[in-house]
Amino acid sequence: MNNAIDFSSVLAAAVHDMKNSLSLLIQSIESLDKTIEASNTEAHSQLSHVHYEAARLNTGLVQMLSLYRSELSGLPTNVDEHFVDDLFTELQGANSVYIAQRKVNLSIKYEENINWFFDKDLIYLLLNDVLINAMRYGNQMIELSAQIEDNQLVIRIEDDGDGYPEHMLEQSHSDMASFNLSQGRTGLGLFFARLIAQAHTNHGKCGFISLKNGGKLGGSVFQVNIP
Repeated sequence: MNNAIDFSSVLAAAVHDMKNSLSLLIQSIESLDKTIEASNTEAHSQLSHVHYEAARLNTGLVQMLSLYRSELSGLPTNVDEHFVDDLFTELQGANSVYIAQRKVNLSIKYEENINWFFDKDLIYLLLNDVLINAMRYGNQMIELSAQIEDNQLVIRIEDDGDGYPEHMLEQSHSDMASFNLSQGRTGLGLFFARLIAQAHTNHGKCGFISLKNGGKLGGSVFQVNIP
Protein backbone atom coordinates (compact mmCIF):
# COMPACT_ATOMS: atom_id res chain seq x y z
CA MET A 1 0.00 0.00 0.00
CA ASN A 2 1.39 3.36 -1.03
CA ASN A 3 0.84 6.01 1.64
CA ALA A 4 2.83 8.71 -0.13
CA ILE A 5 1.06 12.04 -0.20
CA ASP A 6 0.83 13.93 -3.48
CA PHE A 7 1.48 17.37 -2.03
CA SER A 8 0.97 19.09 -5.39
CA SER A 9 -2.60 17.76 -5.54
CA VAL A 10 -3.20 18.69 -1.90
CA LEU A 11 -1.89 22.19 -2.56
CA ALA A 12 -4.09 22.54 -5.65
CA ALA A 13 -7.17 21.49 -3.64
CA ALA A 14 -6.28 23.94 -0.85
CA VAL A 15 -5.74 26.77 -3.35
CA HIS A 16 -9.12 26.00 -4.92
CA ASP A 17 -10.86 26.21 -1.53
CA MET A 18 -9.07 29.45 -0.64
CA LYS A 19 -10.01 30.95 -4.01
CA ASN A 20 -13.69 30.17 -3.41
CA SER A 21 -13.56 31.69 0.07
CA LEU A 22 -11.90 34.83 -1.25
CA SER A 23 -14.54 35.18 -3.96
CA LEU A 24 -17.24 35.14 -1.27
CA LEU A 25 -15.26 37.68 0.76
CA ILE A 26 -14.98 40.01 -2.24
CA GLN A 27 -18.74 39.78 -2.81
CA SER A 28 -19.37 40.60 0.85
CA ILE A 29 -17.07 43.62 0.68
CA GLU A 30 -18.90 44.93 -2.38
CA SER A 31 -22.28 44.46 -0.67
CA LEU A 32 -21.03 46.15 2.51
CA ASP A 33 -19.68 49.10 0.53
CA LYS A 34 -23.18 49.80 -0.80
CA THR A 35 -24.69 49.92 2.70
CA ILE A 36 -22.27 52.49 4.14
CA GLU A 37 -23.24 56.15 4.00
CA ALA A 38 -21.49 58.05 1.23
CA SER A 39 -20.32 60.63 3.78
CA ASN A 40 -18.27 58.01 5.64
CA THR A 41 -15.24 58.41 3.40
CA GLU A 42 -12.85 56.73 5.83
CA ALA A 43 -14.88 53.52 5.89
CA HIS A 44 -15.16 53.50 2.10
CA SER A 45 -11.42 54.05 1.81
CA GLN A 46 -10.62 51.15 4.12
CA LEU A 47 -13.06 48.86 2.32
CA SER A 48 -11.60 49.73 -1.08
CA HIS A 49 -8.11 48.81 0.10
CA VAL A 50 -9.36 45.50 1.57
CA HIS A 51 -11.21 44.84 -1.71
CA TYR A 52 -8.06 45.56 -3.69
CA GLU A 53 -5.86 43.24 -1.62
CA ALA A 54 -8.49 40.47 -1.69
CA ALA A 55 -8.70 40.80 -5.47
CA ARG A 56 -4.90 40.57 -5.73
CA LEU A 57 -4.86 37.42 -3.59
CA ASN A 58 -7.69 35.88 -5.59
CA THR A 59 -5.88 36.55 -8.86
CA GLY A 60 -2.69 35.04 -7.51
CA LEU A 61 -4.50 31.88 -6.39
CA VAL A 62 -6.21 31.53 -9.77
CA GLN A 63 -2.82 31.88 -11.46
CA MET A 64 -1.30 29.17 -9.25
CA LEU A 65 -4.21 26.80 -9.90
CA SER A 66 -4.06 27.41 -13.65
CA LEU A 67 -0.30 26.86 -13.74
CA TYR A 68 -0.74 23.59 -11.86
CA ARG A 69 -3.35 22.43 -14.38
CA SER A 70 -1.13 23.51 -17.27
CA GLU A 71 1.63 21.26 -15.91
CA LEU A 72 -0.76 18.31 -15.99
CA SER A 73 -2.10 18.62 -19.53
CA GLY A 74 -1.30 22.06 -20.89
CA LEU A 75 -3.34 25.15 -20.10
CA PRO A 76 -6.94 24.17 -20.89
CA THR A 77 -8.77 26.66 -23.10
CA ASN A 78 -12.44 27.02 -23.93
CA VAL A 79 -12.41 29.22 -27.02
CA ASP A 80 -15.71 30.64 -28.21
CA GLU A 81 -17.03 33.81 -29.83
CA HIS A 82 -17.40 36.74 -27.41
CA PHE A 83 -18.22 40.44 -27.59
CA VAL A 84 -15.52 42.76 -26.30
CA ASP A 85 -18.25 44.93 -24.74
CA ASP A 86 -19.25 42.09 -22.38
CA LEU A 87 -15.63 41.46 -21.40
CA PHE A 88 -14.91 45.12 -20.69
CA THR A 89 -18.18 45.57 -18.78
CA GLU A 90 -17.24 42.70 -16.45
CA LEU A 91 -13.77 44.14 -15.90
CA GLN A 92 -15.16 47.56 -15.03
CA GLY A 93 -17.82 46.12 -12.72
CA ALA A 94 -15.39 43.88 -10.83
CA ASN A 95 -13.15 46.85 -10.05
CA SER A 96 -15.83 49.50 -9.50
CA VAL A 97 -15.16 49.82 -5.75
CA TYR A 98 -11.47 50.58 -6.18
CA ILE A 99 -12.07 52.75 -9.26
CA ALA A 100 -14.52 54.92 -7.32
CA GLN A 101 -12.28 55.21 -4.25
CA ARG A 102 -9.15 56.06 -6.25
CA LYS A 103 -11.20 58.45 -8.44
CA VAL A 104 -9.70 56.77 -11.49
CA ASN A 105 -10.87 58.00 -14.88
CA LEU A 106 -11.25 54.72 -16.78
CA SER A 107 -11.71 55.38 -20.48
CA ILE A 108 -12.99 52.49 -22.60
CA LYS A 109 -12.62 52.56 -26.37
CA TYR A 110 -13.47 49.95 -29.00
CA GLU A 111 -15.39 49.56 -32.22
CA GLU A 112 -19.10 48.95 -31.76
CA ASN A 113 -20.13 45.26 -31.74
CA ILE A 114 -16.52 44.09 -32.02
CA ASN A 115 -16.25 40.36 -31.30
CA TRP A 116 -13.59 37.66 -31.46
CA PHE A 117 -12.85 34.04 -30.60
CA PHE A 118 -11.04 33.56 -27.27
CA ASP A 119 -11.30 31.95 -23.84
CA LYS A 120 -13.23 34.63 -21.99
CA ASP A 121 -12.34 33.43 -18.48
CA LEU A 122 -8.60 33.32 -19.19
CA ILE A 123 -8.47 36.64 -21.04
CA TYR A 124 -10.52 38.20 -18.23
CA LEU A 125 -8.00 36.97 -15.65
CA LEU A 126 -5.11 38.28 -17.73
CA LEU A 127 -6.63 41.73 -18.22
CA ASN A 128 -7.95 42.02 -14.67
CA ASP A 129 -4.47 41.50 -13.22
CA VAL A 130 -3.07 44.17 -15.55
CA LEU A 131 -5.92 46.57 -14.72
CA ILE A 132 -5.44 46.10 -10.97
CA ASN A 133 -1.75 46.96 -11.32
CA ALA A 134 -2.54 49.96 -13.53
CA MET A 135 -4.82 51.32 -10.80
CA ARG A 136 -2.14 50.74 -8.20
CA TYR A 137 0.83 52.22 -10.04
CA GLY A 138 -0.91 54.76 -12.27
CA ASN A 139 -2.24 58.13 -11.24
CA GLN A 140 -5.75 59.04 -12.37
CA MET A 141 -6.03 58.04 -16.03
CA ILE A 142 -6.41 54.55 -17.51
CA GLU A 143 -7.45 53.65 -21.03
CA LEU A 144 -8.78 50.21 -21.94
CA SER A 145 -9.07 49.74 -25.70
CA ALA A 146 -9.59 47.05 -28.34
CA GLN A 147 -9.38 46.96 -32.10
CA ILE A 148 -8.69 44.59 -34.98
CA GLU A 149 -5.19 44.93 -36.43
CA ASP A 150 -3.69 42.58 -39.06
CA ASN A 151 -6.47 40.06 -38.45
CA GLN A 152 -5.75 39.97 -34.72
CA LEU A 153 -7.68 41.27 -31.73
CA VAL A 154 -5.43 43.80 -30.01
CA ILE A 155 -6.31 44.84 -26.45
CA ARG A 156 -4.34 47.57 -24.67
CA ILE A 157 -4.33 48.88 -21.12
CA GLU A 158 -2.51 52.20 -20.72
CA ASP A 159 -2.01 54.40 -17.67
CA ASP A 160 -0.46 57.73 -16.71
CA GLY A 161 1.98 56.39 -14.13
CA ASP A 162 5.77 56.16 -14.17
CA GLY A 163 5.82 53.24 -16.59
CA TYR A 164 7.26 49.74 -16.32
CA PRO A 165 10.68 49.27 -14.71
CA GLU A 166 13.43 48.12 -17.05
CA HIS A 167 13.57 44.55 -15.70
CA MET A 168 9.89 44.03 -16.57
CA LEU A 169 10.38 45.36 -20.10
CA GLU A 170 13.29 42.96 -20.57
CA GLN A 171 11.41 40.03 -19.04
CA SER A 172 8.41 40.51 -21.32
CA HIS A 173 10.60 39.68 -24.32
CA SER A 174 12.47 36.73 -22.77
CA ASP A 175 11.91 33.12 -23.78
CA MET A 176 9.30 31.21 -21.75
CA ALA A 177 11.89 28.60 -20.76
CA SER A 178 14.14 31.26 -19.23
CA PHE A 179 11.34 33.30 -17.66
CA ASN A 180 12.42 34.54 -14.24
CA LEU A 181 9.84 34.04 -11.51
CA SER A 182 12.14 35.36 -8.78
CA GLN A 183 10.56 38.82 -9.07
CA GLY A 184 7.63 37.57 -6.97
CA ARG A 185 4.08 38.30 -7.99
CA THR A 186 5.17 40.56 -10.85
CA GLY A 187 7.10 37.70 -12.42
CA LEU A 188 4.24 35.24 -11.95
CA GLY A 189 1.75 37.69 -13.45
CA LEU A 190 3.85 38.19 -16.59
CA PHE A 191 4.50 34.47 -16.93
CA PHE A 192 0.78 33.74 -16.60
CA ALA A 193 -0.10 36.44 -19.14
CA ARG A 194 2.38 34.98 -21.63
CA LEU A 195 1.00 31.49 -21.02
CA ILE A 196 -2.59 32.60 -21.64
CA ALA A 197 -1.72 34.56 -24.76
CA GLN A 198 0.29 31.70 -26.26
CA ALA A 199 -2.52 29.23 -25.52
CA HIS A 200 -4.61 31.11 -28.11
CA THR A 201 -3.63 29.83 -31.53
CA ASN A 202 -5.15 30.21 -34.98
CA HIS A 203 -3.77 28.99 -38.32
CA GLY A 204 -0.33 28.40 -36.85
CA LYS A 205 -0.13 31.78 -35.13
CA CYS A 206 0.14 32.19 -31.34
CA GLY A 207 -1.06 35.05 -29.23
CA PHE A 208 1.49 37.20 -27.47
CA ILE A 209 1.88 40.09 -25.03
CA SER A 210 4.10 43.15 -25.19
CA LEU A 211 5.04 45.89 -22.73
CA LYS A 212 6.31 49.38 -23.35
CA ASN A 213 6.30 52.86 -21.85
CA GLY A 214 4.84 56.02 -23.31
CA GLY A 215 1.66 55.58 -25.31
CA LYS A 216 -1.25 57.99 -25.17
CA LEU A 217 -1.05 58.63 -21.43
CA GLY A 218 2.73 58.62 -20.98
CA GLY A 219 2.90 55.67 -18.60
CA SER A 220 2.85 51.90 -19.01
CA VAL A 221 1.29 50.22 -22.04
CA PHE A 222 0.27 46.57 -21.86
CA GLN A 223 -0.85 44.87 -25.07
CA VAL A 224 -2.15 41.40 -25.86
CA ASN A 225 -2.60 40.15 -29.42
CA ILE A 226 -5.03 37.31 -30.06
CA PRO A 227 -4.93 35.74 -33.55
